Amino acid sequence: MKVNCSSSRLLSALVLSTLLLSACGTESANNVIAPTQQPTADPAPIETIQPSPTADPSAELVSGLTGLPVSENSLPRPLAVMINNAPAARPQSGVSEADILYEVLAEGGITRLIGIFQSHTGVVKIGPIRSIRPYLLDIGESYGGVTVHAGGSPAAYAILQKEKKADMDEIGRAGAYFWRDKARKAPHNLYSNAAKLREGAEKLGYEKSVKVPGYLFNNPDYIPAGGEQAAEFSVNFLLKSYKIDYKYDTQLQTYQRYVNGKPHLDLNNNKPVEAANVMVMGSDHKVLDDVGRLQVDVELGGEALLFQRGQVTKGRWSREPGDVIRFVKDGKEELMYPGITHILVVPNAPSFSSHVVYGGADSAT
Repeated sequence: MKVNCSSSRLLSALVLSTLLLSACGTESANNVIAPTQQPTADPAPIETIQPSPTADPSAELVSGLTGLPVSENSLPRPLAVMINNAPAARPQSGVSEADILYEVLAEGGITRLIGIFQSHTGVVKIGPIRSIRPYLLDIGESYGGVTVHAGGSPAAYAILQKEKKADMDEIGRAGAYFWRDKARKAPHNLYSNAAKLREGAEKLGYEKSVKVPGYLFNNPDYIPAGGEQAAEFSVNFLLKSYKIDYKYDTQLQTYQRYVNGKPHLDLNNNKPVEAANVMVMGSDHKVLDDVGRLQVDVELGGEALLFQRGQVTKGRWSREPGDVIRFVKDGKEELMYPGITHILVVPNAPSFSSHVVYGGADSAT
């Protein structure tokens, strides 16, 4: 059994910052199309993996991010949307339709969600949308995404301005492509949708065609053997109001997400937020200032767990220059199952394992 505890020093600094901030607010050009792959005993080493190989024209085309069939010959450039995850912002809209969903700490022990949207081109409402940090920008850009946000830290703005990033800032020149929902109080009421954001990206002159790294996928009927049972698991970041649980649904073959003991539902459609693959990765976190802004490592690699099909695999996360974060075991990339992937980034302090508890069919062990 992994014991869940916390780092008092980091927690103290982060909780203090919450009080300060509470009043503030292979490749097909722009789409990777990859053939569904059979599992192999010896997948390609991580250092040699390229974006998904060229598909046989006669074969069914699938998304390089989800491994699911797509009706289009190509998909649009991804949108990387910074989504508010404060209690007052829940339930959010559009989170069940993100191809990839990240959860990462921001200040004060709160977390931010990053939704990578590509396959679902008609998402009617996404948000609430919040601000950017350098590491959040880095994650979104790794998928070739246009960064969608409202404001940001000084360090993030310095990067955006110096490097002329493709971003849509509600506080900046992209404000016309967002709206405020009167049913909620600011700053938890800022939204947009896929159509408005893509219209805005085009008018701002951002490239429509970019390289999007893809994952490697298992045959959906493949049943892993010999893995450790993990029918459910819990993830604690720092604060009690950010306790996450995942429970495996054997019929849907997905992990259903829970927040503070309640199902995490999408306000758009009342559907559960779920994932075929859930990676929990440990990262070094450093408090940078008295406001509690963080530096979070999303480059150097580290310990990780991959939850799929009711089982867990122990390995590491790895990231090559210009690529996305991948799960590797014995130096080789693990295959994902077709479907949505969630990636949760937790601190390495006091230990990676202190943030994750998982168990078998009946109870966590």
